[in-house]
Amino acid sequence: MFEMTLPDPGEGLVEAEIVTWLVKPGDEVKVNDVVVEIETAKSLVELPAPAAGVVGALLAAEGDTVPVGSVLMTILTPGEPTDAPPAGDAGEPAGAVGAVESPGSPAAVETVEVGEAVDAPVAPAASGSVLVGYGTAAARVARRPRKRSATVATPETGHVHDSYGLDEAPGHRVEQVYPTEPVTDEAHEPPLPRPEDGRAGAELATDPVGRPLAKPAVRRLARDLGIDLGTVAGTGAGGLITPTDVAQAAAGEASGHKGPTRIAIRGVRRQMLHAMQASVQVPQASVWMDVDVTKTVELIDQLKARREFAGLRISPIVVLAKAVCLALAQHPEVNSTLDLARQEIVVHPDVNLGIAAATQRGLIVPNIKAANRYNVLELTHALNDLVVKVREGRITPADAAHGTFTITNVGVFGVEGGTPILNPNESAILLLGTFNRRPWVVGTGEEERIEIRSVAKLTLTIDHRVLDGEQASRFLADVATILEDPGLSLLF
Repeated sequence: MFEMTLPDPGEGLVEAEIVTWLVKPGDEVKVNDVVVEIETAKSLVELPAPAAGVVGALLAAEGDTVPVGSVLMTILTPGEPTDAPPAGDAGEPAGAVGAVESPGSPAAVETVEVGEAVDAPVAPAASGSVLVGYGTAAARVARRPRKRSATVATPETGHVHDSYGLDEAPGHRVEQVYPTEPVTDEAHEPPLPRPEDGRAGAELATDPVGRPLAKPAVRRLARDLGIDLGTVAGTGAGGLITPTDVAQAAAGEASGHKGPTRIAIRGVRRQMLHAMQASVQVPQASVWMDVDVTKTVELIDQLKARREFAGLRISPIVVLAKAVCLALAQHPEVNSTLDLARQEIVVHPDVNLGIAAATQRGLIVPNIKAANRYNVLELTHALNDLVVKVREGRITPADAAHGTFTITNVGVFGVEGGTPILNPNESAILLLGTFNRRPWVVGTGEEERIEIRSVAKLTLTIDHRVLDGEQASRFLADVATILEDPGLSLLF
């Protein structure tokens, strides 16, 4: 028997939520078959089977939050009875508070509560194929299912954008509309039916393992909204269920209910809550200025016409990202982190450029590692790749780790400006507002005149423990200089 444990996702994460089981006891699996979807505080992840065999028992329920190292399921090797209980379990039902057996002392047990970290003893490796990276099986840790509050809710329609302008041209907006998620009494809520249960929708498009055809992020959204994907007709290519399909299904189910909407704070939303709470403890200051970005708009049009950029989405974020990297080379202290323990300011040699992105699961900030080493074409490729990963819900903890400076774009929403809040462990964040056509004074002396120009507002927020107003203003002025005349970037 092989015990599949929750692997360490890295980046300091110690737990994950079970989102969707893709197998059931008795199913045959091969190495690397995807068997479960989990959500960490930073990403939605599909876990593959670490060994080949037959699924024995699922030891964590959908919706449970389990610590790293917990046993998620057992895989029976050839010759084992399919009804064999998990090792050391003695028939204990899954979901009950479990125990960890001490080595050499089967009777000695230690109670394990929900969310408690466990240093489990290592068991010998099971026979059969083992996925690289999983190592040997750990002792089993069973857990009590998490309880949630009961409420009846009615979704209210809201607007959510899939990215903060990562790929949007000036004036172009992309938005998806879906209701905020209802929370039901999950303590008494039956599990969502599978297509094979014979309910409506079972004949709709399915993937190779029999699930309704939908991407992981859409399945997560459906689960949060309490929607059975087996009853949703997909309008995407090949019957793929889209977020809009789920939103419409949720709106239809909730149309006859009354009461407030309650949104469970989990995963990315919970991480965002903690990050913003930590951020407001830092003394922050902001500086801003309006910038004539007419020549930046002209540059974007020129890049779109070049064959090197064929097939790529080009937006002001590309030029801004390059401008930031060039300005940080002149003001390296802005690309720094405060080490309070050692009373030091750590100036980073490379710019890990974070791009704030609004997703269906909350705000995340993946970053482009060493963005300062990229030219404009390479930055465009990197940003396009990031957009795809964000939209498909494939951002990993590593993608969002070790950022040193962040850009956020509210211009895609038609907003002129705002005051951004720092990401933890960063000393500055830059906000870009929408590009507006407005009267602007150009020229000097007798040549001074008013023209209609494209104008945008830049707002820089700093950690005032690390940077002062002069440093912030000089950096912001250099970024503005490049946006006003990209040709001047040759001076940096």
